[in-house]
Amino acid sequence: MSLDRPWTQVPVLFQGFTLTDDNQAQILRQYCEWVLVEDEESHLNPVLDQISLLKRRTSEPLPETCSLQQELPRAHATWSRTQAFVEEVTRQIEAGNDLNLQSARPIIRECVDSVKANASAMFWMSRIKSRDAYTAEHCLRVAIFCVAFARFLGMPDDDLETVGMCGLLHDLGKLRVPDEILNKPGALTPEEHSIMRQHTTLGYELLRADANLDPIISDVSRHHHERMDGRGYPEQLAEWQISRFARLVSIVDAFDAITSDRCYRDGLPASEAIRILFRNRGQQFDASMVEAFIRMIGVYPPGSLVELSTGEVAIVLATHPRRKLKPKVEVLLNGDKQPVTPRIIDLGGTGSEPDEGSPEIARPVSDGAFGVSLRDRIKQLMAVADRNAS
Repeated sequence: MSLDRPWTQVPVLFQGFTLTDDNQAQILRQYCEWVLVEDEESHLNPVLDQISLLKRRTSEPLPETCSLQQELPRAHATWSRTQAFVEEVTRQIEAGNDLNLQSARPIIRECVDSVKANASAMFWMSRIKSRDAYTAEHCLRVAIFCVAFARFLGMPDDDLETVGMCGLLHDLGKLRVPDEILNKPGALTPEEHSIMRQHTTLGYELLRADANLDPIISDVSRHHHERMDGRGYPEQLAEWQISRFARLVSIVDAFDAITSDRCYRDGLPASEAIRILFRNRGQQFDASMVEAFIRMIGVYPPGSLVELSTGEVAIVLATHPRRKLKPKVEVLLNGDKQPVTPRIIDLGGTGSEPDEGSPEIARPVSDGAFGVSLRDRIKQLMAVADRNAS
């Protein structure tokens, strides 16, 4: 077996080994884009037959086992528990206490279960943002999107949990950055930039101290700001030196940072964040991963508020990788901007081709426009779910 990087870049004991168990395969998936495997043709043929199927996976929507309305109560509860965990970790770091990060895995497992049932429910939760709680909520949102993205790429469940852990803990080092720099309402000086960049090494040291954590989690903390062109930090790694999971987390991290309000600026629309990611593919970000992420998230991500060509106002329910401009939406206001009984429209049609005459999205609108807010719609749907359950 040979790898796409030197053996010294992967935490295995030997240069060349027989792949005998899932743990070894998992390590290779975390770090490598490809490996060269020697085996009997009869063993490899079934694997090769799956390649075309796996390639088609990222052109289809994420599978769902229940509706968004059915999943929202569990997504809300899971979101709250995970947020409470991040806030507790924050308090422990600020107090200088030892961390118990292993308790994060069962929480992430709950996130994985929710994303597998209906990813849009967690996507909706991720759009309820607080400017004052950016760092904690950012880590939570990155974890959710990393899980969904890894699933979209076809990674197995064990990898979904691990990449979720990477996303949840990737910015832990920022909690060791002085608050006056972390939340400065203006441009940082060169000296402050240097201090801010230390968060990757600080996070690496915090995570490496926990011998029970997978090594890839500290690797991602250290390297999620490395770039494909070798101009990242802290080590200016070449493209081949950046692990697969670090590449994945860096894209999600950037997307959330661009679209989130900060103390010094307002977040940009998702469509602008997508343009920035696409423009920087192959330079800052892994090109093929950026393209896959855009197919997953769409131009109008789930939870976005949009105005249709009919004048109606709707919330995006789900996207389709092959129809990025034509998601499934729930109409809440008519053309006169008056409330109506909610109805669902698949703007791209239910078949392989979009339906003729379907309305189109005229423009995205800000949350709260025309008296419609995602937070209120979540409360309404959860109230309905509670009544149905009682």
